[in-house]
Amino acid sequence: MAIDGLTTVLSNVGPKETMDRLEVEIKSKGLTVFARIDHAEGAAAIGMSLRPTELIIFGNAKGGTPLMQANQTVGIDLPLKALVYQDDDGKTWLAYNNPSWIAQRHGLGTNVASNVQGLAKALYAFTAQAAK
Repeated sequence: MAIDGLTTVLSNVGPKETMDRLEVEIKSKGLTVFARIDHAEGAAAIGMSLRPTELIIFGNAKGGTPLMQANQTVGIDLPLKALVYQDDDGKTWLAYNNPSWIAQRHGLGTNVASNVQGLAKALYAFTAQAAK
């Protein structure tokens, strides 16, 4: 099922290794990792089960500020996030909001198009590297 604005990538490795690789890629490009949230761990803490599901929040002011200058509501979608999860068939997926979709959602003009393209290119590279 396709979800509007969501890019999903099938990973060739398990959830933990995918997320660890993604974090390494993000940090190697000089971005800040603000948090890693393990949703499955949270579920276990309240006695519920959830297949591996982990979110990483990352970014930098240089990439995000121009977008927020164009429309401050973009701040609801920044910093960037990526989700690694395992489906009920045991496959691992990496998902993120496409920066072009974020730009469209907030009505960003062409004056930040190169910033949006740069973010899209970076996310594609990070996820491709983490999922191989």
